[in-house]
Amino acid sequence: MDLGLKDKVAFVMAGSKGLGKAVALELAKEGANVAIMSRNSENLKKAQEEIKSITGKEVLTIEGDVARKEDIEKAVKETVSKFGTIHILFANAGGPPAGGFFDVKPEDYLKAVELNLMSTIYAVYAVKDYMINQKWGRIIASTSISVKQPLDNLILSNVSRMGVISFIKSISNALAPFGITANAVAPGYTMTERIENLLKARVEKEGITFEEAQKSMITDIPMKRLGTVEEFASTVAFLASEKASYITGVILPIDGGFIKGV
Repeated sequence: MDLGLKDKVAFVMAGSKGLGKAVALELAKEGANVAIMSRNSENLKKAQEEIKSITGKEVLTIEGDVARKEDIEKAVKETVSKFGTIHILFANAGGPPAGGFFDVKPEDYLKAVELNLMSTIYAVYAVKDYMINQKWGRIIASTSISVKQPLDNLILSNVSRMGVISFIKSISNALAPFGITANAVAPGYTMTERIENLLKARVEKEGITFEEAQKSMITDIPMKRLGTVEEFASTVAFLASEKASYITGVILPIDGGFIKGV
């Protein structure tokens, strides 16, 4: 299927590893020009080389912190300077620290909101004029299954990511007349480096095998496996495409059936 992404310009936040890198790679495979932003210059270089080796596409790398408004605005300007505009925004950020109600302080919520919610808001405001002027745009925010079903021991994520959903739903109405869609994806347990490290930590702490740790994680997933980054990225690429032009304001779980609500 031709997704119509050839020569479209995508700005991918937190794009040097994990889900962000997978999205950048998938968009590049579809012919998009991609800019990725990350705090880690070494990871950026590795991602750039990997994507080029697979797709032949030159990737623009931008070092910066997605929680800083000025860094996002600078990254957007660099992307536009290189490619002329921005068609696709993948708003993505790492998760805040784990912990329950008794483990965190009120100021920790502010940091989580800055990381997850404000980063998305900063990015949307930075790209909106380009999308409005060309009457075409795709905004996809990465959240978590916690927006549908709060997860134990992840109260900061539960709270901060709900704001992202409300923001995306609100802007979807405002931007729709300009040919801009705004959606959110809610990934479940997906085999990224972060999940792999969590599993390895359980192996060391509990003295179990890696397979046992993984089995415990997938107990409540009807498909009885973790998702892959490729499955996640393919979904995002579809939402970014011409084929998804009538889909907006949606929160789409990519979770193997984990969420039990309707």
